Amino acid sequence: MKILLDENLPVKLKFNLTEFDTYTVRDMSWNSYKNGALLKAAVENEFICFITSDKNIQFQHKLSELNLSFIILNIKLLKWEYIEPLVEKLKETIKTAEIGKIYSIHN
Repeated sequence: MKILLDENLPVKLKFNLTEFDTYTVRDMSWNSYKNGALLKAAVENEFICFITSDKNIQFQHKLSELNLSFIILNIKLLKWEYIEPLVEKLKETIKTAEIGKIYSIHN
């Protein structure tokens, strides 16, 4: 399963999702892409799941029309100590995520 991590997430998360084919936006050299172009590139490159902490993404794009599942990490601060406790829950969500759906993970 091919996973894309948004550029605002710590790279450390990638190394905690080794059972998936996980890439960061930086790995793909897509740092300068705006959300619309980024999501289009993700679909064109056969990513299945996009993980972000951008809570507004669901209001900015018609996510249900994209061939991706979306997982939003709803965390207090964008720091590893807030993300790490959610890793197991994130893995389970990835495994059951359906294309076109949005999932929110929080403490």
